[in-house]
Amino acid sequence: MTTADKSRMDAERRRSTLSDTVESKSSIRDYRRKQVASTSSPDVPVLRRAAMDYLARREHSAFELRQKLSCKYPEADPQEMDTVLERLREGKLQSDTRFTIAFIRYRKSRGFGYLHLKADLGSRGIAASLIDEYLWGDDDWLAIAEALVGKKLGDNEKIGFGSKQHRKILRFLESRGFSAMETRQVLRKKLLHSC
Repeated sequence: MTTADKSRMDAERRRSTLSDTVESKSSIRDYRRKQVASTSSPDVPVLRRAAMDYLARREHSAFELRQKLSCKYPEADPQEMDTVLERLREGKLQSDTRFTIAFIRYRKSRGFGYLHLKADLGSRGIAASLIDEYLWGDDDWLAIAEALVGKKLGDNEKIGFGSKQHRKILRFLESRGFSAMETRQVLRKKLLHSC
């Protein structure tokens, strides 16, 4: 038997061992799922503990919390889940207002614009009135866009209108959620003036 034959045999043995391991892990996972599914729906203290575990990590909107609890406990009674979420709100452990403020602060620090934040908050189940209350009054959007363009171009670099770099920055700012007006105002300062 040559070394090439030995190598092939070793590789086949490893593949069969790996497939056996994967099959056994998936069967264990299926067994655990069946056990969880066969148990009765979780009671209120179990749901409350899970919700508080999520809230201990970061702020969540009520919509997000409901989704996560529904995924973790699909057999849970929706009325019990409503009860848990309402008690968390009453105890000021969950607040959409607090979530909105924290989310806006974090995403603004990461360089995202008004339109992006508005869409993100809407997809997380935040009311439009709450979004407008905390998002609309800010005048920081131009400063954030200028900082992003400064990082991309440098402070003293100028670009030509319609150039590849100009189009790239336009697309970048648009993807970050800045309006066309804000984008134009920021890029006007960076354009080469041709006489």
